[in-house]
Amino acid sequence: MVEYKKKLLRIFVPIMLSNLISQIQMLIDRIFLGRMDILFMSAVGNATAPLWTTMSFVFSLSMGASILISQSVGADDLPKAKEYAASMIKFHNIVPIVLFFFWTFGSPTVFRLMGVSENVLKLCVSYTRLYAPVFLILGLGASYSVVFQTSNFTKPLVAYGLIRSVVNIVLDYVLIFGKFGFPRMEITGAALGTTIAEYVGAFYLLYVTIAKRKHFFTSPDFKTILHAKIRPYINSIRLGLNAACEDLLWNAGNLCIIRILNTISEEAAGIYSMVFSIELIVVVVMGALGSGTLTLTGEATGARNLKLYRSVVRTAITWAFISAAAAFLFVSVFPRLTLSLFTTDKAIIEMSVVFVIMVAGNLFGKATNIIVGSGIRGYGDTKWMLITQIFGTVEVVAIAALCVFVFKWGMLGVFVAVIYDEAFRAVVNTVRFLKVKF
Repeated sequence: MVEYKKKLLRIFVPIMLSNLISQIQMLIDRIFLGRMDILFMSAVGNATAPLWTTMSFVFSLSMGASILISQSVGADDLPKAKEYAASMIKFHNIVPIVLFFFWTFGSPTVFRLMGVSENVLKLCVSYTRLYAPVFLILGLGASYSVVFQTSNFTKPLVAYGLIRSVVNIVLDYVLIFGKFGFPRMEITGAALGTTIAEYVGAFYLLYVTIAKRKHFFTSPDFKTILHAKIRPYINSIRLGLNAACEDLLWNAGNLCIIRILNTISEEAAGIYSMVFSIELIVVVVMGALGSGTLTLTGEATGARNLKLYRSVVRTAITWAFISAAAAFLFVSVFPRLTLSLFTTDKAIIEMSVVFVIMVAGNLFGKATNIIVGSGIRGYGDTKWMLITQIFGTVEVVAIAALCVFVFKWGMLGVFVAVIYDEAFRAVVNTVRFLKVKF
């Protein structure tokens, strides 16, 4: 096997396994809640959408450091790579702390602006306030994820995902349903279980970074972190800000979609959340491939190796398409079985069959945008991805609103808008990738 394929596997497989374990845990969480009451699924969908928007913003900000560290590694400048890493670890905690206070005290206003009904709003606020402490460890988590990835040593993430997920599933069962003498907490139990599990996982990663330091060649020592200057962090943020704004815009578009869905019915956001939860299982595979693609195309850019750059992207997108095809085949043959994991309501299952098949077909466009987009970012052009996302966000919200409010297509109109947007951006981003030159 070509060396770059081995490196891609070393980076992406552990990330994929970790993320898959986490997604399975999240699915079990939603299965527990969805089978109790579809309104719980609506509450989780409404609450997690804006929470993940701000969490993704923090992780995407660190992408600039990931690109610069990878390019430094490709150029054989390891001291420079460690300089970027040290500055990120030291300064990438300010925004998450601000977000902790924002979500603790400002969440009711956010959910009212989203048009959440009073019944669902109370559930959303309870969930969010118990989940908010996760933001206090988010900056370090994002920083060391970059160190793991750029060091081509992501193996500990598998154990991390397993530990965190097992703890979460056990706590979900105990706290949601009130087992072993604990009170029945329902949706608040799900939030509390997740928060505790995240902290347990964070302590494990802290242990790994100390015990296995020799494997992390881009990781700076404590003294270097302590004396790190802010200038490298500012440089990485300038690059990462485009990626963060791109991610923020995607999530903002998703929030607008949920706002539109809330005008249809209380259950609509729950159905949307349920259907896209199924898609997430495959998307985490593609996202892991995207992480590997970003790192290796960054190294190829630093080495000015165009042939390697294109080969990495072609290989990653081939693997992503294989996973998309397998998922589409399974969901198309067994749509009701897939949906029955989340709800026992036969009417909702029948209503959602066409949606879940549409979303499975959408995976090909999503695969293209994730992999090709990662390649474009690895090249250092984060501005292009931001520009296409600006257009895409405006486009998807406008088409969804037109389909729902003018054409009266209901939920079908929302799914049509999402699929069209993904396909259009896939074409545009592929054209940009083919124009990359060194």
